[in-house]
Amino acid sequence: MTDTPGSEHPRGPSENYGRRVVPRGPAPVRLRVLAALFDVAIIALPLVIGWYIVQSLQDDNGGGEADRAVFGGTAIAIAIGLLIWNLGFRDGTSGRTSGKGWVGLITRDAQTKQPVGVRRALLRPINRSGIEVVRESTARDEGFAELERDNSVSATRRRRLIGLAVLTVLLVLVMLASIAVGARPLTFSEIFHAIFSSDGSQTDIIVRTLRAPRTILGLVVGIALGIVGALIQGHTRNPLADAGLLGLNAGAAFLVVMSIYLFGFTAPSQYMWFAFAGSFIASVVVFGLSSIGNGGSSPLSLALAGAAVAFFLQAMTNAVIILDQASLDAYRFWVVGSVSGRGFDVLWQVLPFLLVGLVIALASTPGLNVLSLGDDVAKALGTNIVFSRTLGIVAITLLTGAATAACGPIAFIGLVVPHVARAITGPDYRWLVPYAGLLGAIMLITADIIGRVVVRPGELQVGIILAIFGAPFFIALVRRRKLASL
Repeated sequence: MTDTPGSEHPRGPSENYGRRVVPRGPAPVRLRVLAALFDVAIIALPLVIGWYIVQSLQDDNGGGEADRAVFGGTAIAIAIGLLIWNLGFRDGTSGRTSGKGWVGLITRDAQTKQPVGVRRALLRPINRSGIEVVRESTARDEGFAELERDNSVSATRRRRLIGLAVLTVLLVLVMLASIAVGARPLTFSEIFHAIFSSDGSQTDIIVRTLRAPRTILGLVVGIALGIVGALIQGHTRNPLADAGLLGLNAGAAFLVVMSIYLFGFTAPSQYMWFAFAGSFIASVVVFGLSSIGNGGSSPLSLALAGAAVAFFLQAMTNAVIILDQASLDAYRFWVVGSVSGRGFDVLWQVLPFLLVGLVIALASTPGLNVLSLGDDVAKALGTNIVFSRTLGIVAITLLTGAATAACGPIAFIGLVVPHVARAITGPDYRWLVPYAGLLGAIMLITADIIGRVVVRPGELQVGIILAIFGAPFFIALVRRRKLASL
Protein backbone atom coordinates (compact mmCIF):
# COMPACT_ATOMS: atom_id res chain seq x y z
CA MET A 1 0.00 0.00 0.00
CA THR A 2 1.43 3.40 -1.04
CA ASP A 3 0.85 6.83 0.38
CA THR A 4 -0.99 9.37 -1.72
CA PRO A 5 0.23 13.01 -1.82
CA GLY A 6 -2.71 14.32 0.14
CA SER A 7 -2.80 11.70 2.84
CA GLU A 8 -2.06 12.71 6.49
CA HIS A 9 -0.40 10.55 9.09
CA PRO A 10 -0.01 11.16 12.83
CA ARG A 11 3.50 12.31 13.82
CA GLY A 12 5.44 9.35 15.19
CA PRO A 13 7.80 9.45 18.20
CA SER A 14 10.81 8.96 15.93
CA GLU A 15 10.15 12.31 14.28
CA ASN A 16 10.49 14.11 17.66
CA TYR A 17 13.76 12.36 18.50
CA GLY A 18 16.56 14.84 19.25
CA ARG A 19 14.28 17.85 19.58
CA ARG A 20 15.21 20.09 22.53
CA VAL A 21 12.30 21.75 24.27
CA VAL A 22 13.41 25.18 25.48
CA PRO A 23 10.98 26.86 27.91
CA ARG A 24 10.12 30.46 27.10
CA GLY A 25 8.93 33.36 29.19
CA PRO A 26 10.00 34.58 32.66
CA ALA A 27 11.62 32.21 35.11
CA PRO A 28 9.33 30.53 37.66
CA VAL A 29 8.75 32.47 40.87
CA ARG A 30 9.90 29.49 42.92
CA LEU A 31 13.37 29.47 41.36
CA ARG A 32 13.70 33.24 41.65
CA VAL A 33 12.83 33.11 45.34
CA LEU A 34 15.39 30.35 45.95
CA ALA A 35 18.07 32.37 44.16
CA ALA A 36 17.22 35.50 46.15
CA LEU A 37 17.35 33.62 49.45
CA PHE A 38 20.78 32.20 48.57
CA ASP A 39 22.12 35.65 47.62
CA VAL A 40 20.73 37.22 50.79
CA ALA A 41 22.33 34.47 52.89
CA ILE A 42 25.75 35.21 51.37
CA ILE A 43 25.48 38.88 52.34
CA ALA A 44 23.89 38.19 55.74
CA LEU A 45 26.51 35.65 56.86
CA PRO A 46 29.32 38.17 57.63
CA LEU A 47 26.78 40.48 59.29
CA VAL A 48 25.58 37.69 61.59
CA ILE A 49 29.14 36.64 62.45
CA GLY A 50 30.09 40.29 63.04
CA TRP A 51 27.09 40.80 65.30
CA TYR A 52 28.04 37.83 67.46
CA ILE A 53 31.65 39.04 67.67
CA VAL A 54 30.54 42.53 68.66
CA GLN A 55 28.25 41.07 71.33
CA SER A 56 31.12 39.00 72.69
CA LEU A 57 33.26 42.16 72.94
CA GLN A 58 31.01 44.03 75.36
CA ASP A 59 32.65 45.81 78.27
CA ASP A 60 31.67 43.03 80.69
CA ASN A 61 33.60 40.52 78.56
CA GLY A 62 36.78 42.58 78.35
CA GLY A 63 36.01 44.24 75.02
CA GLY A 64 36.22 47.93 74.25
CA GLU A 65 34.77 50.61 72.04
CA ALA A 66 37.54 50.38 69.47
CA ASP A 67 37.33 46.58 69.35
CA ARG A 68 33.60 46.65 68.60
CA ALA A 69 34.01 49.36 65.98
CA VAL A 70 36.80 47.50 64.18
CA PHE A 71 35.09 44.11 64.00
CA GLY A 72 31.63 45.54 63.38
CA GLY A 73 32.95 47.82 60.63
CA THR A 74 34.86 44.92 59.08
CA ALA A 75 31.70 42.79 58.95
CA ILE A 76 29.75 45.62 57.28
CA ALA A 77 32.56 46.27 54.79
CA ILE A 78 32.71 42.58 53.85
CA ALA A 79 28.93 42.47 53.39
CA ILE A 80 29.00 45.56 51.15
CA GLY A 81 31.87 44.10 49.13
CA LEU A 82 29.97 40.85 48.61
CA LEU A 83 26.88 42.81 47.61
CA ILE A 84 28.75 44.80 44.95
CA TRP A 85 30.62 41.75 43.68
CA ASN A 86 27.62 39.39 43.56
CA LEU A 87 24.70 41.65 42.59
CA GLY A 88 26.80 44.07 40.56
CA PHE A 89 29.79 42.55 38.79
CA ARG A 90 28.59 38.95 38.53
CA ASP A 91 24.97 39.73 37.69
CA GLY A 92 25.90 42.57 35.35
CA THR A 93 28.59 40.80 33.31
CA SER A 94 27.64 37.09 33.37
CA GLY A 95 23.94 37.45 34.20
CA ARG A 96 24.27 35.15 37.19
CA THR A 97 24.61 35.84 40.86
CA SER A 98 25.72 32.95 43.05
CA GLY A 99 22.07 32.10 43.73
CA LYS A 100 21.02 32.30 40.09
CA GLY A 101 23.93 30.15 39.04
CA TRP A 102 22.83 27.58 41.61
CA VAL A 103 19.26 27.30 40.23
CA GLY A 104 20.09 27.97 36.56
CA LEU A 105 18.74 31.49 35.95
CA ILE A 106 20.05 34.42 33.90
CA THR A 107 19.48 38.17 34.20
CA ARG A 108 19.42 39.94 30.82
CA ASP A 109 18.19 42.99 28.96
CA ALA A 110 14.65 42.42 27.71
CA GLN A 111 15.34 44.04 24.34
CA THR A 112 18.90 43.03 23.42
CA LYS A 113 18.83 39.66 25.25
CA GLN A 114 22.37 40.41 26.52
CA PRO A 115 23.90 41.25 29.95
CA VAL A 116 22.69 44.48 31.55
CA GLY A 117 26.08 45.75 32.74
CA VAL A 118 27.40 46.43 36.22
CA ARG A 119 25.75 49.81 36.72
CA ARG A 120 22.24 48.66 35.75
CA ALA A 121 22.66 45.52 37.84
CA LEU A 122 23.50 47.57 40.94
CA LEU A 123 20.54 49.90 40.29
CA ARG A 124 18.16 47.01 39.61
CA PRO A 125 16.49 47.10 43.06
CA ILE A 126 15.49 50.70 42.26
CA ASN A 127 14.79 50.48 38.53
CA ARG A 128 13.76 47.11 37.05
CA SER A 129 12.50 48.43 33.72
CA GLY A 130 13.88 46.62 30.72
CA ILE A 131 15.42 43.79 32.80
CA GLU A 132 14.13 40.23 32.92
CA VAL A 133 15.13 36.93 34.53
CA VAL A 134 14.83 33.76 32.45
CA ARG A 135 16.10 30.23 32.56
CA GLU A 136 19.71 29.77 31.53
CA SER A 137 18.72 27.36 28.74
CA THR A 138 16.37 29.99 27.34
CA ALA A 139 19.02 32.72 27.42
CA ARG A 140 21.67 30.54 25.78
CA ASP A 141 19.25 29.40 23.08
CA GLU A 142 18.49 33.04 22.24
CA GLY A 143 22.12 34.05 21.89
CA PHE A 144 23.04 35.32 25.37
CA ALA A 145 26.80 35.82 25.78
CA GLU A 146 28.72 37.05 28.83
CA LEU A 147 30.45 40.40 28.61
CA GLU A 148 34.11 39.96 27.75
CA ARG A 149 36.74 41.78 29.78
CA ASP A 150 38.54 44.60 28.07
CA ASN A 151 42.10 43.28 27.82
CA SER A 152 43.63 46.26 26.09
CA VAL A 153 46.88 47.64 27.50
CA SER A 154 45.25 50.81 28.84
CA ALA A 155 42.37 48.95 30.47
CA THR A 156 44.70 46.41 32.07
CA ARG A 157 46.96 49.14 33.41
CA ARG A 158 43.96 51.03 34.78
CA ARG A 159 42.64 47.94 36.59
CA ARG A 160 46.05 47.26 38.10
CA LEU A 161 46.47 50.83 39.31
CA ILE A 162 42.99 50.77 40.85
CA GLY A 163 43.88 47.49 42.55
CA LEU A 164 47.05 48.99 44.02
CA ALA A 165 45.06 51.97 45.31
CA VAL A 166 42.44 49.69 46.89
CA LEU A 167 45.11 47.53 48.56
CA THR A 168 46.87 50.64 49.87
CA VAL A 169 43.67 51.95 51.45
CA LEU A 170 42.93 48.52 52.91
CA LEU A 171 46.45 48.36 54.35
CA VAL A 172 46.02 51.75 56.05
CA LEU A 173 42.73 50.59 57.58
CA VAL A 174 44.30 47.35 58.81
CA MET A 175 47.16 49.29 60.40
CA LEU A 176 44.69 51.56 62.20
CA ALA A 177 42.83 48.49 63.41
CA SER A 178 46.10 47.02 64.66
CA ILE A 179 46.71 50.10 66.81
CA ALA A 180 43.13 50.06 68.12
CA VAL A 181 42.74 46.35 68.96
CA GLY A 182 44.58 44.48 71.66
CA ALA A 183 44.39 42.71 74.99
CA ARG A 184 43.76 46.04 76.74
CA PRO A 185 40.49 47.62 75.49
CA LEU A 186 40.81 51.27 74.49
CA THR A 187 38.45 54.03 73.45
CA PHE A 188 38.96 56.21 70.38
CA SER A 189 39.65 59.22 72.58
CA GLU A 190 42.46 57.35 74.33
CA ILE A 191 43.97 56.29 71.00
CA PHE A 192 43.72 59.84 69.63
CA HIS A 193 45.33 61.24 72.81
CA ALA A 194 48.19 58.71 72.62
CA ILE A 195 48.98 59.53 68.99
CA PHE A 196 48.71 63.31 69.00
CA SER A 197 49.12 64.51 72.60
CA SER A 198 50.89 61.83 74.61
CA ASP A 199 51.71 62.67 78.23
CA GLY A 200 53.08 59.29 79.33
CA SER A 201 49.89 57.75 80.69
CA GLN A 202 49.38 54.00 80.69
CA THR A 203 47.28 54.02 77.52
CA ASP A 204 49.83 56.25 75.80
CA ILE A 205 52.58 53.75 76.60
CA ILE A 206 50.47 50.88 75.27
CA VAL A 207 49.84 52.63 71.96
CA ARG A 208 53.23 54.26 71.38
CA THR A 209 55.64 51.65 72.71
CA LEU A 210 53.76 48.38 72.15
CA ARG A 211 51.16 48.55 69.39
CA ALA A 212 52.71 51.14 67.08
CA PRO A 213 56.13 49.40 66.83
CA ARG A 214 54.64 45.96 66.18
CA THR A 215 52.25 47.43 63.59
CA ILE A 216 55.03 49.15 61.65
CA LEU A 217 57.25 46.09 62.00
CA GLY A 218 54.41 43.93 60.70
CA LEU A 219 54.08 46.33 57.75
CA VAL A 220 57.72 46.14 56.62
CA VAL A 221 58.14 42.43 57.38
CA GLY A 222 54.89 41.54 55.60
CA ILE A 223 55.98 43.50 52.53
CA ALA A 224 59.38 41.78 52.59
CA LEU A 225 57.96 38.26 52.94
CA GLY A 226 55.36 38.77 50.22
CA ILE A 227 57.99 40.03 47.77
CA VAL A 228 60.41 37.26 48.72
CA GLY A 229 57.78 34.63 47.97
CA ALA A 230 57.15 36.08 44.52
CA LEU A 231 60.87 36.30 43.73
CA ILE A 232 61.68 32.77 44.93
CA GLN A 233 58.78 31.23 43.01
CA GLY A 234 59.85 33.17 39.94
CA HIS A 235 63.53 32.23 40.08
CA THR A 236 62.91 28.56 40.90
CA ARG A 237 59.76 28.33 38.73
CA ASN A 238 58.27 26.29 41.56
CA PRO A 239 54.73 27.21 42.73
CA LEU A 240 55.39 25.66 46.16
CA ALA A 241 58.62 27.53 46.85
CA ASP A 242 59.21 29.87 49.79
CA ALA A 243 62.17 31.03 51.86
CA GLY A 244 62.48 27.59 53.44
CA LEU A 245 63.16 25.98 50.05
CA LEU A 246 66.47 27.86 49.62
CA GLY A 247 67.60 27.07 53.17
CA LEU A 248 67.46 30.70 54.32
CA ASN A 249 65.24 30.03 57.34
CA ALA A 250 67.34 27.01 58.29
CA GLY A 251 70.51 29.11 58.15
CA ALA A 252 68.99 31.79 60.36
CA ALA A 253 67.72 29.20 62.83
CA PHE A 254 71.08 27.46 63.11
CA LEU A 255 73.05 30.61 63.96
CA VAL A 256 70.32 31.79 66.38
CA VAL A 257 70.59 28.51 68.26
CA MET A 258 74.39 28.73 68.25
CA SER A 259 74.26 32.30 69.63
CA ILE A 260 71.96 31.14 72.41
CA TYR A 261 74.11 28.09 73.16
CA LEU A 262 77.53 29.80 73.02
CA PHE A 263 76.76 33.32 74.28
CA GLY A 264 73.55 32.91 76.26
CA PHE A 265 71.58 35.44 74.19
CA THR A 266 67.85 35.45 74.91
CA ALA A 267 66.45 38.74 73.56
CA PRO A 268 65.58 39.25 69.87
CA SER A 269 67.80 42.33 69.70
CA GLN A 270 70.77 40.22 70.85
CA TYR A 271 70.58 37.33 68.36
CA MET A 272 69.05 39.33 65.49
CA TRP A 273 72.37 39.78 63.70
CA PHE A 274 73.13 36.08 63.97
CA ALA A 275 69.85 35.31 62.22
CA PHE A 276 70.71 37.74 59.44
CA ALA A 277 74.20 36.28 59.07
CA GLY A 278 72.76 32.76 58.96
CA SER A 279 70.41 33.63 56.09
CA PHE A 280 73.25 35.34 54.22
CA ILE A 281 75.68 32.43 54.62
CA ALA A 282 73.00 29.91 53.59
CA SER A 283 72.18 31.91 50.45
CA VAL A 284 75.87 32.10 49.47
CA VAL A 285 76.31 28.35 49.98
CA VAL A 286 73.12 27.49 48.07
CA PHE A 287 73.94 29.79 45.19
CA GLY A 288 77.52 28.52 45.08
CA LEU A 289 76.48 24.85 45.06
CA SER A 290 73.86 25.46 42.37
CA SER A 291 76.44 27.18 40.16
CA ILE A 292 78.91 24.29 40.21
CA GLY A 293 79.20 22.60 36.85
CA ASN A 294 79.06 23.60 33.22
CA GLY A 295 75.33 24.31 33.28
CA GLY A 296 75.60 27.04 35.88
CA SER A 297 72.80 28.05 38.18
CA SER A 298 69.33 26.92 37.13
CA PRO A 299 65.90 26.76 38.84
CA LEU A 300 66.28 23.02 39.42
CA SER A 301 69.81 23.26 40.81
CA LEU A 302 68.76 26.12 43.11
CA ALA A 303 65.89 24.08 44.53
CA LEU A 304 68.01 20.96 45.00
CA ALA A 305 70.91 22.82 46.61
CA GLY A 306 68.50 24.71 48.86
CA ALA A 307 66.79 21.53 50.01
CA ALA A 308 70.12 19.84 50.75
CA VAL A 309 71.45 22.80 52.76
CA ALA A 310 68.13 23.17 54.63
CA PHE A 311 68.06 19.51 55.70
CA PHE A 312 71.68 19.64 56.87
CA LEU A 313 71.22 22.84 58.90
CA GLN A 314 67.98 21.59 60.42
CA ALA A 315 69.80 18.46 61.59
CA MET A 316 72.55 20.58 63.16
CA THR A 317 69.97 22.80 64.86
CA ASN A 318 68.12 19.80 66.29
CA ALA A 319 71.38 18.39 67.60
CA VAL A 320 72.12 21.58 69.56
CA ILE A 321 68.66 22.01 71.08
CA ILE A 322 68.57 18.35 72.12
CA LEU A 323 71.88 18.71 73.95
CA ASP A 324 71.05 22.03 75.68
CA GLN A 325 67.72 22.68 77.43
CA ALA A 326 68.30 26.44 77.68
CA SER A 327 68.78 26.70 73.93
CA LEU A 328 65.58 24.74 73.38
CA ASP A 329 63.57 27.02 75.71
CA ALA A 330 64.70 30.18 73.93
CA TYR A 331 64.60 28.73 70.42
CA ARG A 332 61.04 27.40 70.60
CA PHE A 333 59.65 30.89 71.12
CA TRP A 334 61.70 32.38 68.29
CA VAL A 335 60.95 29.66 65.74
CA VAL A 336 57.17 30.21 65.93
CA GLY A 337 57.46 33.69 64.41
CA SER A 338 56.03 36.78 66.09
CA VAL A 339 56.01 40.58 65.89
CA SER A 340 55.24 41.04 69.58
CA GLY A 341 57.93 42.11 72.03
CA ARG A 342 59.88 43.98 69.35
CA GLY A 343 60.38 47.69 69.71
CA PHE A 344 61.58 50.42 67.40
CA ASP A 345 65.17 49.45 68.19
CA VAL A 346 64.74 46.20 66.25
CA LEU A 347 62.93 48.00 63.43
CA TRP A 348 65.67 50.62 62.93
CA GLN A 349 68.36 47.93 62.75
CA VAL A 350 66.70 45.91 59.98
CA LEU A 351 65.03 48.77 58.09
CA PRO A 352 68.09 49.72 55.94
CA PHE A 353 68.46 46.14 54.71
CA LEU A 354 64.73 45.92 53.98
CA LEU A 355 64.79 49.16 51.99
CA VAL A 356 67.85 48.15 49.96
CA GLY A 357 66.38 44.72 49.31
CA LEU A 358 63.09 46.29 48.21
CA VAL A 359 64.84 48.56 45.71
CA ILE A 360 66.86 45.66 44.28
CA ALA A 361 63.74 43.47 44.09
CA LEU A 362 61.83 46.09 42.09
CA ALA A 363 64.83 46.63 39.83
CA SER A 364 65.11 42.90 39.11
CA THR A 365 61.49 42.42 37.95
CA PRO A 366 62.07 43.11 34.22
CA GLY A 367 64.87 40.55 34.13
CA LEU A 368 62.70 38.06 36.02
CA ASN A 369 60.00 38.44 33.37
CA VAL A 370 62.53 37.35 30.74
CA LEU A 371 63.88 34.50 32.90
CA SER A 372 60.34 33.16 33.31
CA LEU A 373 60.36 32.40 29.57
CA GLY A 374 63.19 29.92 30.08
CA ASP A 375 66.96 30.18 30.12
CA ASP A 376 67.33 29.46 26.41
CA VAL A 377 64.87 32.17 25.42
CA ALA A 378 66.46 34.59 27.89
CA LYS A 379 69.88 33.97 26.36
CA ALA A 380 68.49 34.46 22.88
CA LEU A 381 67.05 37.81 23.96
CA GLY A 382 70.45 38.93 25.22
CA THR A 383 69.76 38.66 28.96
CA ASN A 384 72.68 38.11 31.31
CA ILE A 385 71.22 35.17 33.22
CA VAL A 386 73.94 35.03 35.88
CA PHE A 387 73.59 38.74 36.66
CA SER A 388 69.78 38.62 36.76
CA ARG A 389 69.73 35.57 39.01
CA THR A 390 72.44 37.03 41.26
CA LEU A 391 70.46 40.24 41.59
CA GLY A 392 67.40 38.24 42.60
CA ILE A 393 69.35 36.17 45.13
CA VAL A 394 70.77 39.35 46.71
CA ALA A 395 67.27 40.83 47.07
CA ILE A 396 65.92 37.57 48.50
CA THR A 397 68.82 37.34 50.97
CA LEU A 398 68.46 40.91 52.22
CA LEU A 399 64.67 40.75 52.60
CA THR A 400 64.52 37.26 54.10
CA GLY A 401 67.49 37.80 56.39
CA ALA A 402 66.15 41.08 57.77
CA ALA A 403 62.57 39.81 58.18
CA THR A 404 63.66 36.54 59.80
CA ALA A 405 66.12 38.32 62.07
CA ALA A 406 63.40 40.67 63.30
CA CYS A 407 60.46 38.29 63.72
CA GLY A 408 61.65 34.73 63.29
CA PRO A 409 60.70 32.42 60.41
CA ILE A 410 57.22 33.26 59.09
CA ALA A 411 57.06 31.15 55.97
CA PHE A 412 53.38 30.83 55.09
CA ILE A 413 53.05 34.33 53.63
CA GLY A 414 55.71 33.67 51.02
CA LEU A 415 53.82 30.57 49.89
CA VAL A 416 50.25 31.90 49.65
CA VAL A 417 50.53 35.58 48.76
CA PRO A 418 52.22 35.22 45.34
CA HIS A 419 49.39 33.00 44.10
CA VAL A 420 46.77 35.54 45.18
CA ALA A 421 48.74 38.34 43.53
CA ARG A 422 49.24 36.29 40.36
CA ALA A 423 45.49 35.63 40.14
CA ILE A 424 44.93 39.41 40.13
CA THR A 425 47.79 40.72 38.01
CA GLY A 426 48.87 37.82 35.83
CA PRO A 427 52.50 36.74 35.34
CA ASP A 428 54.02 40.22 34.90
CA TYR A 429 56.46 40.57 37.81
CA ARG A 430 56.57 44.36 37.46
CA TRP A 431 53.05 44.33 38.91
CA LEU A 432 53.08 41.01 40.75
CA VAL A 433 55.90 42.03 43.13
CA PRO A 434 54.21 45.26 44.41
CA TYR A 435 50.88 43.42 44.78
CA ALA A 436 52.58 40.60 46.70
CA GLY A 437 54.21 43.12 49.05
CA LEU A 438 50.93 44.87 49.89
CA LEU A 439 49.04 41.60 50.27
CA GLY A 440 51.79 40.21 52.51
CA ALA A 441 51.60 43.23 54.83
CA ILE A 442 47.79 43.02 55.00
CA MET A 443 47.91 39.30 55.71
CA LEU A 444 50.56 39.57 58.44
CA ILE A 445 48.95 42.49 60.30
CA THR A 446 45.51 40.89 60.08
CA ALA A 447 46.85 37.63 61.51
CA ASP A 448 48.51 39.59 64.32
CA ILE A 449 45.19 41.30 65.15
CA ILE A 450 43.37 37.98 65.27
CA GLY A 451 46.06 36.50 67.51
CA ARG A 452 45.51 39.25 70.08
CA VAL A 453 41.80 38.59 70.58
CA VAL A 454 41.20 34.86 70.17
CA VAL A 455 42.72 33.93 73.53
CA ARG A 456 42.38 37.27 75.34
CA PRO A 457 43.91 38.36 77.69
CA GLY A 458 46.77 36.28 76.24
CA GLU A 459 47.69 36.11 72.56
CA LEU A 460 48.83 33.68 69.90
CA GLN A 461 51.92 34.30 67.81
CA VAL A 462 51.34 35.39 64.24
CA GLY A 463 53.04 32.27 62.85
CA ILE A 464 50.42 30.06 64.52
CA ILE A 465 47.51 32.18 63.28
CA LEU A 466 48.83 32.15 59.72
CA ALA A 467 49.04 28.36 59.77
CA ILE A 468 45.56 27.92 61.27
CA PHE A 469 43.72 30.32 58.96
CA GLY A 470 46.07 30.31 55.99
CA ALA A 471 46.13 26.57 55.33
CA PRO A 472 42.35 26.23 54.65
CA PHE A 473 42.47 29.39 52.55
CA PHE A 474 45.32 28.02 50.44
CA ILE A 475 43.55 24.68 50.00
CA ALA A 476 40.42 26.51 48.81
CA LEU A 477 42.53 28.60 46.45
CA VAL A 478 44.15 25.50 44.95
CA ARG A 479 40.79 23.76 44.49
CA ARG A 480 39.12 26.80 42.94
CA ARG A 481 41.96 27.96 40.67
CA LYS A 482 44.56 25.87 38.94
CA LEU A 483 47.98 27.07 40.03
CA ALA A 484 49.80 28.79 37.22
CA SER A 485 52.87 27.02 35.93
CA LEU A 486 56.00 29.08 36.54
